[in-house]
Formats: sequence, C-alpha cells, structure tokens
Amino acid sequence: MPDHDKLSPSNGTGLSPGWGAPGTAGATIAAGLVFEDIWHDYDGVESVRDMSLSIAPGEILCLLGHSGCGKTTLMRIAAGVERQSRGRVLINGREISGDTYFQPPEKRGVGLMFQDYALFPHMSILSNVMFGLTNMPRTEAQAAALSALGRVGLSNYAADYPHALSGGEQQRVALARALVPRPGILLMDEPFSGLDKRLRDNVRDETLAVIRETRATCIIVTHDPEEAMRMGDRIALMRRGRLVQHGTASDLYKTPVDLFAARFFSELNQLEGLVTSAGVETPVGVLAANGLAAGQKVDVCVRPQGIVLNNAGLCGVSGRIRSKRFVGEVDLLSIAVEGLDHPLQARVRAGSSWDVGADVAITTDPKDVLVFPRHETQL
Repeated sequence: MPDHDKLSPSNGTGLSPGWGAPGTAGATIAAGLVFEDIWHDYDGVESVRDMSLSIAPGEILCLLGHSGCGKTTLMRIAAGVERQSRGRVLINGREISGDTYFQPPEKRGVGLMFQDYALFPHMSILSNVMFGLTNMPRTEAQAAALSALGRVGLSNYAADYPHALSGGEQQRVALARALVPRPGILLMDEPFSGLDKRLRDNVRDETLAVIRETRATCIIVTHDPEEAMRMGDRIALMRRGRLVQHGTASDLYKTPVDLFAARFFSELNQLEGLVTSAGVETPVGVLAANGLAAGQKVDVCVRPQGIVLNNAGLCGVSGRIRSKRFVGEVDLLSIAVEGLDHPLQARVRAGSSWDVGADVAITTDPKDVLVFPRHETQL
C-alpha cells in the first residue's frame, strides 16, 4: 500500500506537508449538546449510569476512559445510533431524545466519524465524501466534496478507491466526509488509534486545526490521556459507565478527585500513610495532610518527578539507587527505601550524576504529592 503521508519540514509557505491551506475548511454553526441523567444497558448489563454532561457550542470535549467504560455508547446515543433507557439528550436546548420523543440520526445535524473510518471500498474517494450530501444537487455536492478533500490535501486522489490510500489518508477522507455536510456537532470515535506513532501526532494536530476552522462542537472518544490533554478544551473522564471528573486538562492533572483519576494521568509511587497532628506520616517523611482529619488512613501518591534527591547525609529519608535507565530526556531511577516493599521510581534530568549503588537523601516536591482517603476497594 503506498504511503503518501510525508513528515517532512514545512515547504516555506507555512503549510503543513500533505494537507490543504489553513482557513479553507467551511465553517458551520456550532450547537450545544446536553446529556441529562442518561442511563443505558445492553440486555440488562448497564453501560452508562447517571450521566449528566454539557458541551458548549464550539467546544472540543474528549471522552476519556478505559475500554468498555461507556464512552462509545454515550457518543452513539448523541448520534441517535443507540437510544438511552432513561434520561434526555438536548441540542441547543431542544430535546432530541427522551421518554416520549426520538429524533432520527439524519435529522440531528450530527456528524459521526467511526474508529475504522467505514469507507465504502466499492466507491471512489469523491463518492465516499459525497455520500451524505443527498439533499444537494449533484454538481453542488461534488464541488463541496472536492473542497473538503482539498482541505485535507487529497483532492488529487478523488478518483481513487480507499484501498489505494494509506491509513493516514483514509483517516483524512473520513474526516472530510464527516465535515462536508457542515454538522453543528462532530463525533469522533478513537479517530487516531489505527495510526502508527510516526503519523499520529501530525495527523492529530492537523485534524484539530481543521476542526477549529469549522467551529463545530466536537466530542472525541479516546483512551489516551495525552491525546485528551492535547486536543480537548475539556476532558470528561469515565469509569464503569459513570462520569468520574469533568474539567480542563490542568484540573484533572493537578486536582484529580480520586486515586483512579490520578493514576490515569501519570505514573505514581503509591504509599500508605496515617494522618497525625503533624501531617501525614509516610516512609518518605511527614507530608501535608491537606485538611484530612487526624487518625485517618490515606493513600499518598508521589509522581516520579516529585522525588527529589540530595547527597546522603543531608535532609531527607535515606535510600539507595538500585537501577538507572536512560530514556531520552530523563533518567529513570529505582530507589530502595527502608520500610517500603517496592522501590521508589524517580525521574531526573538525563545525564544526572546519580549512579547505581549510591546512597541518597530523599525529599518530595509538594506539587507532585497527592493525598486521598483510603478506600480498600479502590482500584
């Protein structure tokens, strides 16, 4: 299969290689979307539970969570491909799906881009993009489709068939097809999961630029926290069909509501602690209790970059470096500490002077320390 997607430097015009000129994607009128107390099940097995969420016009929301948590189901409910068992869906304040009313998918002004792109193999690229333009004269539909293909840099392949394109190019065709009817809301289900890392960052950035140009409200389903942080104005983190936390990337990273949310966005050293009048007593010292009551058992999480090393004998808890690995911009250190069953994992600047076998004094950076009340059943 030919691969026409090239990751070469800019050609001096300011255009990214392989994509069309910025500012040429057709704008739409963005719509607000509201999920109100949504419940859904598959043959009695709950997939979405008590889900309420609002997406503002023009906002890009990333639905984030592990496989099977209900992300795709919620998106399909918005599109009208699935119907909830309870609750309401509203677009621009008007109910489109509820107990007594259900608007069919084709009437909602919602574009849907599937994970596998769902291109029709027997149809040309141009015909694939024109597929949803049934209410438009053929000449106008063809012109609109060619314009959309031009924005994603594929107008020269209009007569080709999907099998002739690379995975990255098929993704761009699917994007053009979803956007050409100018939907007020665009839904994208794991749109970059089929791309290798060599292409993913480039295609993701260019796709985001096109979405911004159209001004459409957009929901992107992903299981990749970095992708969600890079693309979303806000992130909705889901677990087992429920909304765990909703906010900006900074909100979810800096102030996660629980241990599950914290683990989703970074590696953690997890320690057991006990709140005392002095703070939280842990094997790495006494840390801030963040208002928790004395006597309470807590889980203390320290991000690897929050482990601060000093020379042995200085202030801090004693430890010994067991291993050191170079991984590019940082060195990963494994540090044995008395009282801990597992070594601490630390990230320090690459080329550090810390050697295997060295004794060190350990402190922590408060901004990378999180403390949560302990729940024995918490995963």
